[in-house]
Amino acid sequence: MERNDIAEEERPKVIKDDSTDGDDGRAEGDKGLRKIKKSDPFDVETAQFNSHQGHSSNQNLPWGVIIKLAIQSIGVVYGDIGTSPLYVMTGVFPNGIKNEEDILGALSLIFYSMILIYMIKYVFIVLSANDNGDGGTFALYSLICRYAKASLTPNEQAEDKEVSNYRLEVPSRRLRWASAVKSLLENRKAAKYLLLFVTMLGTAMVIGDGILTPCISVLSAIGGIREAASSFGNDQVMWISVVILILLFQVQRFGTQKVGYSFAPILSLWFLCIALIGIYNFAKHDPGVIRAVNPLYIIHYFMRNKKDAWISLGGVILCLTGSEALFADLGHFNILSIQLSSCLVVFPSIILAYFGQAAYLRKHTEDVASTFYSSIPKPMYWPMFVIAVLAAIIASQAMISATYSIVKQSVALGCFPSVKVVHTSKDHEGQIYIPEVNTLLMLACVGVTLGFKTTLQLGNAYGIAVVFVFTITSTFLVIVMIMIWKTNILLVVLYILTIGLAEYVFLSSVLYKFVDGGYVPLVFAVVMVTIMLVWNYGYRKKYEYEFENKVSREALVTIMSNTNIRQVPAVALFYTELVQGISPVFNQYVANVPALHSVLIFVSIKSLPISKVPSEERFIFRQVEPEASGIYRCVVRYGYRDARMEQQFFEKVLIDRLKDFIRNDGSDHGMAMVNEARAQKEIGLVDEAIENGGIKYLMAQSEVIASSGSGCSKRFVINYLYSWLKRNVRQQEEVFGIPHKRLLKVGITYEI
Repeated sequence: MERNDIAEEERPKVIKDDSTDGDDGRAEGDKGLRKIKKSDPFDVETAQFNSHQGHSSNQNLPWGVIIKLAIQSIGVVYGDIGTSPLYVMTGVFPNGIKNEEDILGALSLIFYSMILIYMIKYVFIVLSANDNGDGGTFALYSLICRYAKASLTPNEQAEDKEVSNYRLEVPSRRLRWASAVKSLLENRKAAKYLLLFVTMLGTAMVIGDGILTPCISVLSAIGGIREAASSFGNDQVMWISVVILILLFQVQRFGTQKVGYSFAPILSLWFLCIALIGIYNFAKHDPGVIRAVNPLYIIHYFMRNKKDAWISLGGVILCLTGSEALFADLGHFNILSIQLSSCLVVFPSIILAYFGQAAYLRKHTEDVASTFYSSIPKPMYWPMFVIAVLAAIIASQAMISATYSIVKQSVALGCFPSVKVVHTSKDHEGQIYIPEVNTLLMLACVGVTLGFKTTLQLGNAYGIAVVFVFTITSTFLVIVMIMIWKTNILLVVLYILTIGLAEYVFLSSVLYKFVDGGYVPLVFAVVMVTIMLVWNYGYRKKYEYEFENKVSREALVTIMSNTNIRQVPAVALFYTELVQGISPVFNQYVANVPALHSVLIFVSIKSLPISKVPSEERFIFRQVEPEASGIYRCVVRYGYRDARMEQQFFEKVLIDRLKDFIRNDGSDHGMAMVNEARAQKEIGLVDEAIENGGIKYLMAQSEVIASSGSGCSKRFVINYLYSWLKRNVRQQEEVFGIPHKRLLKVGITYEI
């Protein structure tokens, strides 16, 4: 989060805890200063709130801004799908063209696949299933988790639904299908696990896409050099591609602040060139390929080729690579801008390119292995070669950046180990760089390129990654249609029987090529999903342990009244993941260090299932014990796309918001003069603590082990896999940027 994201006039959300029994938990207040009455002032659990939701992320932007965004989106979103004409025809006909009519059948398949999946599904349906303007697999998951309590970690709070971005509307009980799906996700633990597993699988496949896109794009582009220099073989092309990939990953650390402006002209030129070359080939070689708009050619193609036609679908699907990027990159633009650039530039250019290639192949069937470069007019060869290499690099860049974003989202939602996130732009929060992920991606890309050498088998691997993401997105979309949009069930069935069925047919085709390279993304997905499941399991079990063993109110009162515990002048920030009650780490601390700081703040850093939390609503304060001064709880809430504040700035904002809380909390009592004096006294206590002792940090140094009596599988997962991951990833103090000189760690063992 950037410094300018929080204005000086912002105030924290103030939570006043009354001991009035029977209160229904409804919120009241105004202008961000709200009171929420609770029956228990110390241990607040989730209550029910009502608010309202629309599902459009189209801001009322001026047309000039929308057009500007549409132009920028060309440089960010479409590199992958835009470079697919480099290798699609080769993938459809890996063994050559046996019948000229097959060209029309394949072209018809490409044409209707683009219309059905790229245009109808993604451009006009999926973009609307956004999470307050953000897209991608985790955005869909977080959206579903908000509408149904499908999260497996019990850290929900009533105040979460008060965040302005939450915008929740509970499905009407009159709508049977919506209520049935919501009930299933809330009441069946197996459904929650399945939803999380499918989300992780989709995430792993998108990351796999981030590995395969640079490989196939760069290999395809560089492979064109053989048209002009026949002495170049597969090995030379492979090594040149490896060098380019290594350089590409080395420059990631410098960021992509101007990606939209610098890349848009290159890709715009690319789309213009492939469109013009397509028109040229169409007019020169065989304008009759226009007959492919007749879907009967698809039927004839399958009747002629039967099993071979079904297998060739694994090549056809490559024309749709990058469709998911439309949705994943939505947060950088808006729906209308992407729809405009898709309809006016991208779709027409790509379709013209494919029709031109088909027209060329009708007269030169022997060139199918190098369709793209062979169909370029000779004077245009070298300019197009340079543009193709640049476009391939841009396509790679887009997927690498998307991988960083999705890993950050996974970390925020407790589904991936902590990694270092470097924000490379002061102006654009979404532009990040993750060193560990960058290194792993580079090694994986180089390994895949050296292993496959050519695009033919690589295309098989690429197809599986692409189709798995398609089917997972469709599955989540159906849930959104039924539960959130409350779409007519007949329209949902129509979607399933057309787009959904087509995607599963594509999936069956690419799985047939499992042994011919298709195993690569699946093996990678197994490794990634295993890491994510192990980490999430350990994370949840650790949280549940703290939740079940939290310090009771009576125990806290006893600790505070113990005269043997000495007070130290300072503000102590006690970091804990628990957002309800006090972590058992506090007992461990008092037992080993019989001293308490004069101001103690239990700080919980919490990720909400939304993309962003408005900065003025980031902090929730509560006085832990009304009769004891100087003990507070602070829940700091982030969305999965929010950047963390720098620690020095975080300290200043937190203390300022604490003082605001004390003032506003005191002003709500009946005896205004008395409570104002008390508020001034507490603020003075805070100022004195900072002046005399500064700010200190307390944190758990935890060991997680399986409890006695646990089965072998649980002991293996917790004692070995989770513990190994925990030891080898960034620790909490590194993630939060806590200075070591002011940090005290308390050892504790969690038996889960």
